[in-house]
Amino acid sequence: MPMIPEIAMTMLACARIGAVHSVVFAGFSSDAIAERISCSSSKWVITADVGKRGGRTLPLKKICDAAVEKENCVGIVEKVFVFEHYSGAGKDENSGVVMKGGRDVKFDELIEAQRPYCPCEWMDSEDNLFILYTSGSTGRPKGVLHTTGGYSLYALHTTATSFDIRPSDVFACVADAGWITGHTYIGKHKNVTKLTYDFV
Repeated sequence: MPMIPEIAMTMLACARIGAVHSVVFAGFSSDAIAERISCSSSKWVITADVGKRGGRTLPLKKICDAAVEKENCVGIVEKVFVFEHYSGAGKDENSGVVMKGGRDVKFDELIEAQRPYCPCEWMDSEDNLFILYTSGSTGRPKGVLHTTGGYSLYALHTTATSFDIRPSDVFACVADAGWITGHTYIGKHKNVTKLTYDFV
């Protein structure tokens, strides 16, 4: 997915219902995405129709379609949820987005039909939260599994101690959510420092 609000909403929604998620950098090839789908046995893929990166339009849905149809992913993915980032308002034919019947779901329409509240799934501190792959700059990328308690505490602690964020500060992290920095610091509550100091 591109760096749009829906990426943070999706990550938080997965955490709320206790579903393990794995964010994949939007600039990756279908081969890289297929490998991550296969390794984690992902039943659901969430993407956007298209995205922009470096002045280019990336056909994200087409890339995901190619990934899901690769041999190592056959029989794994049950649904592909698609946010209409650019092709909404009847412009599907212009973006080249093709929805496969029975598999693909327009996520915007699905969200509209949901109730406004979803109770959270209580998780143990050692329960799995998300998988994020290493960059692969020093070898084959490896999926790193982060647990609910350890990751959450570390993110809260480093936000306060490494960045020295105060309640009055404005903080922007421009890293992609497909990397650990963007995933961790994509958005923080304005009182994160007070919460951390009370907790640590």
